[in-house]
Formats: sequence, C-alpha cells, structure tokens
Amino acid sequence: MKKALLITLILFSILEIKAQQRINTVLKQELDSIYVLDQKYRYLLSLSNDSKRADSIAKIYKISKEDLQSHLWSKQEKIDSTNLIRIEEIIKQYGYPGKTLVGAPTNEAAFFVVQHSPKISQYISFVKQAAKEGELPFTKYATMLDRLLMEEEKEQLYGTQVYGMRYTNPQTEKEEWKMFVWPIKNPEVVNDKRKQAGFEQTVEENARKFNLEYKVVTLEEVKKMRNK
Repeated sequence: MKKALLITLILFSILEIKAQQRINTVLKQELDSIYVLDQKYRYLLSLSNDSKRADSIAKIYKISKEDLQSHLWSKQEKIDSTNLIRIEEIIKQYGYPGKTLVGAPTNEAAFFVVQHSPKISQYISFVKQAAKEGELPFTKYATMLDRLLMEEEKEQLYGTQVYGMRYTNPQTEKEEWKMFVWPIKNPEVVNDKRKQAGFEQTVEENARKFNLEYKVVTLEEVKKMRNK
C-alpha cells in the first residue's frame, strides 16, 4: 500500500515537473510586465474618482485636478498602443498565449490588452478558441464578446458592460452624466447565462461594483437619450 502511494506521488511529481518545463518562462515574465503596464494608469484613474486622492495624484504630476484624468489617459493610451503591437506579434507566433504556455493568471494578460484595444473584432476568435480549450477562463471570452456587441450597438449577452453618456435630463433640462448597464438580450435569463458561463456574481451584484442599481435598458431608450 505504502509502495503504491509512493509510486503515485512520484508520478505526480514527474507530471508536475514536465508541466513546469512546458511553461515558456521568458514569455511569461514579459506578459506579466505587459499586464502591469496595462493596469498602471488605469489604477490611478480609478483612485482619481476620489476627490482627496485626485488632489494628491495631481500634485505628483504637477497638474490641475481638472486635467488629471485626461493626462493619465494620454499616458495609458501610449502604453496600450505599444502593448498591442507586442501582443499581436505574440499571437502571430504562438496563437493565444494560454495557460499551457504561460500559466495562470499570466494567461489573462493578452486578453486585457486586446480588450482595451480597438481590435477586439480581429482577435476575439483567438480568445474564444482559448476559452473553449480551457486555456483561458470562459468568463473572459464572455466579457470580450459583450464589449464587442456594445461597440457594434447590439445587445450584450452576459451583462458585463457598463456604459456612460451625457444626456439632457427632460425633467431638469440640464445636461447630466448617466451610467447604466448596456442593454442585454433576454435580460430575464441573464443570470442563468452568467452562471453557465462561470460568473459568480449576478448582473445586479456586478452593477453594484460600479455603484449602480441595475435597471433594464433597451437599445431604443439609449437612442432616445442620445437624441435629447
């Protein structure tokens, strides 16, 4: 019994070592660095929503608080452009760099770069295939699909995307900034779809992460808001 257990442990150890050997450590380190850069100014932008933190960050960059967000976005956009060029080269050479090649969570780095780029339609098929093969969480593909559908002015499927726009409030006749969960196809079953896809939160819980109360919005309502 002990001998059989020992042999099993040895076999598991050999398999683990072989799995580690398959990981492209050089590529993994590069992708980890790319991910850090992808989040660099986005993190500061999230902090800048707090007025006191915005004051502190603006002082660091020696600019006014009013110019802070545009300043941070300009820096992040330059990084995004460079990151995308490299990710395109990597996908061309390896296909989508998934879990087998670079391990987890490094396998999500390329997803974030593409998700933050204007080339989702060009690379979503790679992300979809990686998700089907277990190389990337299916939730990442679902999130990217929702983003693409939103960009195409279509209803999203999983309720992952939040949209912001300026519109004239018909009651006050003043221009306001409105944020809402982008219209969802068959919203009555969206939480079932989210669960099947692997999301742990409901669409209502996800909306609360953005300080929003989830309400069903239609494409027609979005068009009307834009025209006011």
